[in-house]
Amino acid sequence: MSNVGVNKVILIGNAGRDATVRTTSSGKSVANFSLAINEPFRDKNNGNRQRVEWVRCVAWNKVAEIAGKLITKGKHVFIEGRLQTRQFEDREGTTRTATEVVVTSLRVLGGTANGNPNGSEQRTMASSTQHAADDEIPF
Repeated sequence: MSNVGVNKVILIGNAGRDATVRTTSSGKSVANFSLAINEPFRDKNNGNRQRVEWVRCVAWNKVAEIAGKLITKGKHVFIEGRLQTRQFEDREGTTRTATEVVVTSLRVLGGTANGNPNGSEQRTMASSTQHAADDEIPF
């Protein structure tokens, strides 16, 4: 029996900031944005509370270009992708670890976090099966 793994993430949340798009030295587009996922729960006094989980997202190539045009702060977004953990050195030379979702498919849903009904229907979808090599991450 082979050891087959599954690494699939599906999230719906609100964009925490506008997507930023850059181009790598090899000419590939990469977009970064954050997603806020609201998680309702009951506290010890049985009161309704809400926790926010922030998720870093990165998209490549065509998905990155579309994310750059459509992902703006507050937009309600559906994404599919895979988890990736990587290490990098910050500006002070300290080794840091980052876990993020590599987005392979995204869909902008209607409205925003504050209920603004700009486009109350599903607006667009982008998907890609191409993945950039880990050594091309520009940060």
